[in-house]
Amino acid sequence: MPLTSPDTFELCRVAALAAADKKAERPVVLDVGSLLGIVDAFVICSAGNDRQVRTVAEEVERRVKEEGGTSPLRVEGKDEASWILLDYGDMIVHVFLDEWRAYYDLERLWKDAGRVDWDAELAVGE
Repeated sequence: MPLTSPDTFELCRVAALAAADKKAERPVVLDVGSLLGIVDAFVICSAGNDRQVRTVAEEVERRVKEEGGTSPLRVEGKDEASWILLDYGDMIVHVFLDEWRAYYDLERLWKDAGRVDWDAELAVGE
């Protein structure tokens, strides 16, 4: 399912790849634009400990800024590092501790959202 904007899709790909490069668990991109209306996409991933959660979030921030020239409008949860939220306006990145991801289960909550196959799209584009 295509996202509203190609730029948003590209930033989602950058964020998901950055998370995967730091060994985040199961990065997923959800197209929530038609369901939510205030944001186009969620990038969701998790990590096994708070240090890795911070590392993943920092890498996503660095790479999105490097590739897209933008910083998050808001960052929440960095001190606790059990759920860090990076708000880029059209895209929100959720980096969870594994157990918090299982508890909140955003993929189930937003099950009607289309999943964007960012990894396959990347392979086709190269």
